[in-house]
Order: sequence, then C-alpha cells, then structure tokens
Amino acid sequence: MTVVIAGERSGVGKTTVTLALLSFLSQKGCRVQSFKVGPDYIDPMFHSAIAGRPCRNLDPLLTSQTYVQSCFDRHCQGADYALVEGVMGLFDGIKKEDNSTTIKDFASTAHIARLLDLPVILVIDCSRLSGSVAAIAHGYRSFDSRIKIAGLILNRVGSDRHLELLKEALQPLKIPILGILRRQQNISIPDRHLGLVPAAEINQVDTIFDRLAQLAKESFNWQKLLPLLQVTNKPFTPSPPHPLTPSPIKIALASDRAFNFYYQDNLDLLEHLGAKLIPWSPLADENLPPQTQGLYFGGGFPEVFASQLTENKSALMSVKQAIKAGMPTYAECGGLMYLCQKIVNFEGEALPMVGILPATAVMSKTLTLGYRRATALGDSLLFTTGETISGHEFHRSQLNSNSQNPLFAIETYQSSAKPTREGWYSLSLHASYIHLHFGQYPSYLQRFLHNCFTFEQTASEKL
Repeated sequence: MTVVIAGERSGVGKTTVTLALLSFLSQKGCRVQSFKVGPDYIDPMFHSAIAGRPCRNLDPLLTSQTYVQSCFDRHCQGADYALVEGVMGLFDGIKKEDNSTTIKDFASTAHIARLLDLPVILVIDCSRLSGSVAAIAHGYRSFDSRIKIAGLILNRVGSDRHLELLKEALQPLKIPILGILRRQQNISIPDRHLGLVPAAEINQVDTIFDRLAQLAKESFNWQKLLPLLQVTNKPFTPSPPHPLTPSPIKIALASDRAFNFYYQDNLDLLEHLGAKLIPWSPLADENLPPQTQGLYFGGGFPEVFASQLTENKSALMSVKQAIKAGMPTYAECGGLMYLCQKIVNFEGEALPMVGILPATAVMSKTLTLGYRRATALGDSLLFTTGETISGHEFHRSQLNSNSQNPLFAIETYQSSAKPTREGWYSLSLHASYIHLHFGQYPSYLQRFLHNCFTFEQTASEKL
C-alpha cells in the first residue's frame, strides 16, 4: 500500500509535507519512489533531488487512465516506500467523457486515488480554523464514498491551545491525526513567476532538505505512517526495448538552468526507442555535441538567463546552422522562445536568440495556463494532418508575431472559445508552447527518431 498526499485546496502545504516525508525517509537510507499528479515540472525536480530517483507524473489527460496505472506499478518496483503528491484541491479536475462514462473530476487527485485504489492523507491549513476543521474533514470524507481518508495532517497550527481546539473538534470523527506542523519560520523555498525556484538553482538546498527531514521526524506519527507508505509490489513484466536502428541515434538534449522542464517518461521512451541522449548546455557549451542527429529543447527559464544565452553567440550560431541544414528539432515552450529572434525580459531588455523563428517572445504579467487539445494542421516532424493530442500550456510570455505556418489548432478544455492557431512546423521542425507527454503515444517519438536517422543518412550521402 502507498498513499496520496492531498490538500483541501491549493496552498495548504501539501508540497512541504511531501518533501518532508521524502527527506526523512531518504536520509534513513530508504528507497523512495515519488509521483506527482498533473503536468507540473518543478515539484518533481525537488522530489527527484531528495529521493535520488526520478519522480513520475501521473496525468490521465496527457496520457490515459491505463497508462497512469501501469506507470505507477512499473516505477514502484524495487522501492521500499512510495507516495503520490496531489494537485490543487482533492476533487479539482475537469468534466470529461471517458469510455461513455462522465467523470466530473477527471485528472484530479481524487481521480488518481480511485484509479490506483490508494488511501488519501488530507492536509488541512488550520491557520484560520478551530472548530470548523471538523466540518472540512467530515465533508471531504463523505463527499465521495470511493475515497478513503486514511488520516489528517494539520498544518500551520499556531499554539498548544489552538491544537487542543482542533483535536476536540475532530475527536468525534475518529479520523487519525498523522501529523501536526506548527507555523514554520525557518523553512522557506524561494519562488518566482512560474512557481518554486528549481532545486538546482538554490544554494545550500541540502540544508533545506535537512530541516525538512527534522520537521518530519518531530511532526509525524511514523508508527502509523510507515505501514501506509510501504510498497506492496504487484507483478509487473517490463516491455523489451525495440530500438529503431542498430546504432544509437544521437539527440542533443538542452539541459541546464535555462532548460530543464522534461517529463522523465519522455526521456526514457526516447532511450527505449534507441536514442542516445547527450546533455549539453546552451548557457555554457560553445557547440552542439559531435555527430548530433537531432535537437530536443524542453521548457524552462530562458527569460531568466536570457543575457547569458545571448552572450553565448557560438551556441546560438551552432543551433541556427543545424536547423537551417534540416536537423530535426523539437522545441516546446522555453525551447520555442530560444528559437525566436529575441526575448524581451521583465526589465524590457530585448536580447537576441537563435533567430530561426520570425517572432519575439515578450514577457508579461499574464499567466497562460491550462490543458489544451491540439490538432495538427499539416504533416510535420511528429504529426500528420488532423492528428489530435492533449497537452498543457504554462508560460508568461507572448509572441509578437503570428505564425505563417501554424503547427496546431488549439482548443481549451471546458471552454466554448473558438480554436486558435499556434506554433511553427516543417518536416524538420516542431516549435510550440504546448508541453506534451508521449508515454501513451510512442509513435510520435518514433517518427522524430526516424527523421533524425534519415537526416544523418542524407548528410552522409552529401559528403
């Protein structure tokens, strides 16, 4: 059995609770596997940094319900303990038809708990509550009889008297209290315009993890928690690899502080299909890795490091020449911005980028956020005309130029707005704001790698 760490709403502290649990178990030498509900990149970076194992995203909208189940079973193998961090409030999802069944909270934390048949630990922000905490706990326990509330974690408890009032109110419900966190002043993770600052950018991040482990030691009822977190592995047979070519296809993977938004499942799938991923830094490396056959730019924070990116003129030219030569290139969100003419940062500075796309990415205060249904408008590097995939959009930049060759027609889930057109494409380029998870759709990455292999063969014939 393992558990889902859920919040009664966003901002109640479920990430702090999750990181504290992971820190304590990891420092005890336990093998811990974590999962994150939804499309988030930054929280999983913290999970992975603590546990030393890649965190896995569980998102049935980006993949499928069966993929979520198989992903969970596969990656629990070999772990001593596991946990799933939820997203938003427990029942916050979208209404969606699936196999002729209407699911009102599709892709919510509750939906994942039902799919995986896992109990829930509910985190409640008690900072402005006393007796009302019982009404909240009772409501969440009774709202959906399929959800089992295994216990509560009371967060931001102010004093002993405050705790006494909370316990008195909850006592008739007989829901175990598994943790009590006082208002913490000494544990603070910095944030910025897209959420938390990634773990790799934080100086002395290990000190934060040490404090979280100590917090967990002092605040949680480990006698009751450990059995809930312990993994009970189901039989699982891994699929044998089926590489597309006898020799690895070399893909240059942009990987540094500016580009680090990647779903680990996408990277695993590429390697499964025969890719050799070669990390390189657009910030620090002057050239692409030798014998590169394809480029992969994930999202990240190119706007934060725009001055360093623009100073590395050798890397900019190397990328531009490769794309002009027809090297297959996949770029999403931050990667799209990097391929533009310029990035205008929050200070209003216009900083030159690769310049392969006729647009400028301008930072703004407006957050573009949400699930998208994307339909291919033409035959491209990954897609054929009319193919549809679900993705996620999350950025604060806007482009000052409309694409003359848009990649997708974009629809927003649960919206009646007309589709918009987005992205750039050719037979060798995919550039879009839309983040995609390919776990359920390996054929798209097969096409990408096939194009990379074909590019190398064509280039060799020209020599």
